[in-house]
Amino acid sequence: MRFDTVIIGGGLSGLVCGIKLQKVGKKCCIVSAGQSALHFSSGAFDILDRLPDGTSVRHPLEGMRHLPSTHPYSRIGQDRMKEYVSATTGFFADCGVPLCGNPLVNSYRLSPTGDFCPAWLSLSDFFLIDEPAVDPGARILIVNIFGYLDFNPAFIAAGLEKSGATCRIIAVKLDEMERLRSNPSEMRATNIAKVLDKDYVRSELVSAVSKELKGESAIIFPAVFGLESDSVISEIRNSFDTKVHFATTMPPSVPGIRTQRKLRKHFESIGGTYLLGDTVDRAELSDDNTVLSVGTVNFGDLKLTADDYVLATGSFFSKGLCASPEKITEPVFGLDVDYVADRKNWYDTDLFATQNYISFGVSVTDDFQAVKDGRPIRNLHAIGSVLGGYNALQEGSGAGTAIMTAFRVADIIIEKEEKR
Repeated sequence: MRFDTVIIGGGLSGLVCGIKLQKVGKKCCIVSAGQSALHFSSGAFDILDRLPDGTSVRHPLEGMRHLPSTHPYSRIGQDRMKEYVSATTGFFADCGVPLCGNPLVNSYRLSPTGDFCPAWLSLSDFFLIDEPAVDPGARILIVNIFGYLDFNPAFIAAGLEKSGATCRIIAVKLDEMERLRSNPSEMRATNIAKVLDKDYVRSELVSAVSKELKGESAIIFPAVFGLESDSVISEIRNSFDTKVHFATTMPPSVPGIRTQRKLRKHFESIGGTYLLGDTVDRAELSDDNTVLSVGTVNFGDLKLTADDYVLATGSFFSKGLCASPEKITEPVFGLDVDYVADRKNWYDTDLFATQNYISFGVSVTDDFQAVKDGRPIRNLHAIGSVLGGYNALQEGSGAGTAIMTAFRVADIIIEKEEKR
């Protein structure tokens, strides 16, 4: 099977890169094993919350000036970063994924513990505020679905009350939901969302909550609405005269899954090929370090060939990187990986300390060409969390790195074609 570009990995980074390439006429194929980090998403995109020394960042572009040269943002460069940051909301809107927030300034989002955490942009399900606090004296009704355990209203109430808000908690019992409760494992966010997609169930919910309102200025629901369409979010908001907000739950993330589905649908609608539930398990390279083809589990002996290949397989969680007691490897191409040799320095026994292993990743050039045996592979680029040189957890830069490196590598491939 012949394509212009084969992208290995169908998460946020792979989809963004594929969509950008497909839009300019590149024939792209994305091979996706299935779940990605979007399935565990908070609903917010971060780009740079903190510098490596712990300094808080309010203006991300300014903060990027203080990053080391090996950081993915530094490889992209300040001018391109400004261009990509400004283009992000429009790009996602075109894909049917509306975002809120100021792309030039970090805001704050409500966390599942009721605290406010830095955020760059957010899905429109959620709300962002300029300062990490609510209006003193605010009265808030926090609504849960009876029997749903992956959402803790008490945590949210305790956090909001620190800011002076008054919170009241209710749990709404819905007839249709009782069938799920017969098996506790079925009371998961995605299963609840499927039930709430039914008009008559939402009507029952709205009626029950309306009867409980006692002059509150806002209602907070768990983010378990709109698995297939975010129109459900608007419908719920329009059903009440007071403000309606949604709060993140434990995974799986309904807004995150919906986002991945929308991006995939858009990619396919503009001609892209998305191979879901398949894994690239081998690659053929020439003597001059050029990828000739890749093979997948499902296609057996049939190879995928392309002019360019993009590695977007993620980090340890998605098996884009694999760790043994002695070393860390990249399993598809056998790429060079940047990590410290002494295993004792991979991690810290203090859970809340900086964990060095998160900054490990494949070696790349400044143009994100992947490196094998010390030599760059001409037609293979790496993007997203498979890269090293940054600590997404410490910095709060995971989604931003996924999107920015995807934009950059797509441009590199496009520019290379224009020079031919």
